Amino acid sequence: MAPSDSTVIFRVRGSLEFSCWLESSNVLQSQRSISKTFNDLRSKVREESLVFNICNSPVFLWPNQDCQATVGNVSASTPCGDLQKHIEVEDWNGGGRKKRKDKKNVLTVIHLTLMTEVTVPAEENLPAPYLSTEKKRHALNMVLPVDCVISTAADESIGIVCEHLIGALCCQLSDMEKIVSQHMKGTAMPVPQLFHFMLPKPNGLVSVVYPANISDSQLESYRKELHKKYELAEDRPYFRRANAFQFPDQPYKDGYLRNPHEYLNHPNLEGANLYLVQGLYSYHHYMQDRIDDNGWGCAYRSLQTICSWFQQQGYTERAVPTHKEIQQALVDAGDKPAAFVGSCQWIGSIEVQVVLDQLLNVTSKIMFVSQGSELATKGRELANHFETEGTPVMIGGGVLAHTILGVAWSESSGQIRYLILDPHYTGGEDLQTITEKGWCGWKGPDFWDQQAYYNLCLPQRPKMI
Repeated sequence: MAPSDSTVIFRVRGSLEFSCWLESSNVLQSQRSISKTFNDLRSKVREESLVFNICNSPVFLWPNQDCQATVGNVSASTPCGDLQKHIEVEDWNGGGRKKRKDKKNVLTVIHLTLMTEVTVPAEENLPAPYLSTEKKRHALNMVLPVDCVISTAADESIGIVCEHLIGALCCQLSDMEKIVSQHMKGTAMPVPQLFHFMLPKPNGLVSVVYPANISDSQLESYRKELHKKYELAEDRPYFRRANAFQFPDQPYKDGYLRNPHEYLNHPNLEGANLYLVQGLYSYHHYMQDRIDDNGWGCAYRSLQTICSWFQQQGYTERAVPTHKEIQQALVDAGDKPAAFVGSCQWIGSIEVQVVLDQLLNVTSKIMFVSQGSELATKGRELANHFETEGTPVMIGGGVLAHTILGVAWSESSGQIRYLILDPHYTGGEDLQTITEKGWCGWKGPDFWDQQAYYNLCLPQRPKMI
């Protein structure tokens, strides 16, 4: 099920102890032992002692005991959306905890902790797997992390949700068993890694198990199986690790804002359709990363935003390039002299095209506009770009550069608005300031210098999985 305004995502996390004996001289017997252990774990998650704790709430549920709960008005027939009433969240304005209030356009995620009536180790401090030897047998002990998600309608009963969660846990254990059996080497058991991916409709959010320490390039055949399973074309990297779904209440550790445009109201244009950037990007602007590029680095920052998009969609594992790395790429490509590195010289759309090709092997189309007044007539071309490619667009004219994230365009009237991400912002990562002061906002045709010429760099998606 694909998320909508009435969708609730349930995410249950915890750990299960995995312990079995491996026969060093009998591979088949070891495989049987591993299979039996996974079967025992699947039985364990169906035991009456299993407990779900709704995080930041006093609610404990026994899913295999008809959803008995510690809160009197919660039962198996209660709509699952009602659980939000019992959840408290941190008040970052200094008020301690408060009742949950969901933001507009942000998915509702209810977190649960997997427990039993006997305490298990916390997920954050999982002990490492270890082997002990007894003659020709090896005791393998490790803690398996589990992380399951399901999407459901807010009016679905808690009893049905618990059934689905138990089923998802069993399926995840089966997926772990498959990965272990495929990548087991001798008595070395691979550690399963859990990822969630948001797929196009009708699939929605799905969970995948990968073996740790095996690169994406080595898992291409497995990803092809997943594409076939979910009926996806083999032209986009839906299942690369970098493309894993980021839950809305899960903070990013690098400090950059993601997708500030999602917090904006859409322009009111009669008969207009929206054509927007597809996927995640980071907002890069003046004065970040301890670099004073005020007055010359706007195109660099727009390029960094574009590079972040390709990284976060799984097209590249390369980090977003620094100013010097961008300059060095232009030198390596023969576009600039060696003295360009370390300078404060501007770059434009053509240089952005060169760097994307040099560093990411990404090709781009260039749209030439002889004067800004002509941009009002480019609705069809821009709409087609965002509908088919979905990448951020860099536009340069005069000494200014901006990032276009989408258009609202009416085919019948020709009216158009541009969704602009402005790299000239010099403040901190304050979402409210950025959206309310127009650093990320919808602009009309008069935003452009009507007499200046502009070049637009439209990056193209590589065809890959």
